[in-house]
Amino acid sequence: MPNLTHFAAAPLRNLGPALLVLAAACLAAASPATARSAPESFADLVEPLIDTVVNVQTSVTRSARPDGPGLGDVLPEGIPDELEELFREFLERRGAPDEAPAPRRRDNALGSGFIVDAEGYIVTNNHVIDGADEISVRLTDNTILPATLVGTDPATDLALLKVETDRQLPATRWGDSDALRIGDWVVAIGNPFGLGGTVTAGIVSARGREIGGRYDDYLQTDAAINRGNSGGPMFNIDGEVVGINTAIFSPTGGSIGIGFAVPSAIARSVIDSLREHGEVRRGWLGVRIQTVTPELAEGLRLGTARGALVATVTPGGPAAESGIEDGDVIVEFDGRLVEEMSELPRMVAATAIGKSVPVKVVRRGEERTVQVELGQLDEAQFAAAVPGRAQPGPEREDLSGLGLGLAELTEELRQEYGLTEELAGVLVTEVKPDSPAAERGLREGDVIIEVNQNPVGNPSEVAGEFEATREDGRNTATLLISRGGERQWVPLRVGNSE
Repeated sequence: MPNLTHFAAAPLRNLGPALLVLAAACLAAASPATARSAPESFADLVEPLIDTVVNVQTSVTRSARPDGPGLGDVLPEGIPDELEELFREFLERRGAPDEAPAPRRRDNALGSGFIVDAEGYIVTNNHVIDGADEISVRLTDNTILPATLVGTDPATDLALLKVETDRQLPATRWGDSDALRIGDWVVAIGNPFGLGGTVTAGIVSARGREIGGRYDDYLQTDAAINRGNSGGPMFNIDGEVVGINTAIFSPTGGSIGIGFAVPSAIARSVIDSLREHGEVRRGWLGVRIQTVTPELAEGLRLGTARGALVATVTPGGPAAESGIEDGDVIVEFDGRLVEEMSELPRMVAATAIGKSVPVKVVRRGEERTVQVELGQLDEAQFAAAVPGRAQPGPEREDLSGLGLGLAELTEELRQEYGLTEELAGVLVTEVKPDSPAAERGLREGDVIIEVNQNPVGNPSEVAGEFEATREDGRNTATLLISRGGERQWVPLRVGNSE
C-alpha cells in the first residue's frame, strides 16, 4: 500500500495547488485489448466546454519572520504539520524578539473549477480552497469575480462556490458516471501549472479505486492531470461532466498517466446537498462493519467471501431498531448486491434520510430481510458505545493447541487491563508465539465477546464453541473481539486444536 500524503495549496510561485500525490508503484504490463478508434478530433466537443471551466484563485495570509525568511520560505512544500511545528519551535528558540510582532504575508494559489449553474454556482475541490482567506474566479475572458464559499465536504474533497454577475454564465451538464466503461474516452479541462484552458484526453483506465477515504469510488484515467487541475471537470464524449479531477499517482508530483476523479454519481448528490443545505446530509444505518475474508466466510457459513460483516450495532440506531445484530453479514441493500464491504457506506450515504429500505442479511447461515428506516449521519454516532453482558465468576483455561490462555473477567482483571464494567466476555491472557491464535493477530488483553455469533461468558463456553465447530465439520470459528474499545471479527482455525 503506497504512502498517502496530502499537500496544502501551493503558492502562485509554484504554479498551482498540489494534488494528492501517491508514491510510485510497479505496475505489471497488460496486453492491449481491442478498443474503439480515437475520434478524428476533440475540437467540436471541446469548443463549447472551454468557457464553462474556470480558474480558482485563493489567497492565504501567513506569518513571516521580521528578522529573516518566513517559515514558508525555508520549509519544503508539503511538509507534515508535525514537522512544521517542530521547525517553528526551533526558529522561535533561536531568538525571535517577543516585542516585534511577526508581519503577515499573502500567498496566492491556483486551482480549477467548473460552472454548474448559469446563476454562478461553481464546483471545485475542497483542498483547493481549504484555509483560504479570499477566493476569486477567473473566467476564460479574464474577468475576475469574487467568490463566496457555499459549503464543503472534506469526505469527498468537494466544495461549492458562488459568484455574483449580471450575465448568464455558460454551465456544464452532469453525466452518468455509472454508465462509463473501462476504455471509454474522457476529456479533462483545467488549469495545470497556472496554464488555464488546458485540454487533455485519455480513457477510463479503471473504476472503483480506493485511496484512503470513507466514500472512495474514484475513476482512474490516463488523461494528463497535473498540479492545478484539481477541481476541474472530466467530460465524456457527449460533453457531460462525469468526474471531478482530484488526485494523481506520482513519484514527482507530475503526471505519469494515473489520475483520479470523483465520479459524478457521488459528486452530484453532494453538490445538490451543499447548495440546498450548506452541508452534506447523508443516510445513516448505525453499524460498524468489516471486510469478510475467505476465512470468515467459512466460519460464517457464507460459501463465498461477500458482503459487509457487522462488527457492532449502534444502540438506538436504525439497524438496531430493525433487528440487525452483531455478526450479521449484509449482502444486499435496497435491492443492490453488496459484493465488497466498501460498497455499503457509499450506498447508505447516497440514500435519502428517512427512507425505508430492505436490507438482506445472512445470520448463522440463513438469509433474512429486514426493513430499515435510515437516519441522518452524525460523526458523533461513530463513537457510540455498545453495552455488553457481565457474568461474574473466576475461571481460567489454557487452550494449548491454539496458543490461547483465557480467563473469565473479574474486577481485578478489569482494573489490570483497563476494561469497563459494561464489557462482557472472556479475556485473552496469553497468546503463544507461532500459534494459530498469534497468526490471526490475537493479543493479550483482547476480550472475546462471541464465538460463531454466540455470546460467551467464560472460557469453558469458548472451548465448547470450538469443539462444536469441529463437530460440524468446519475448521474455522469466528470470534467477535473487543480491543481498545473497538470490535472486530477474527477467523481462527480450530481444526487441529486439542
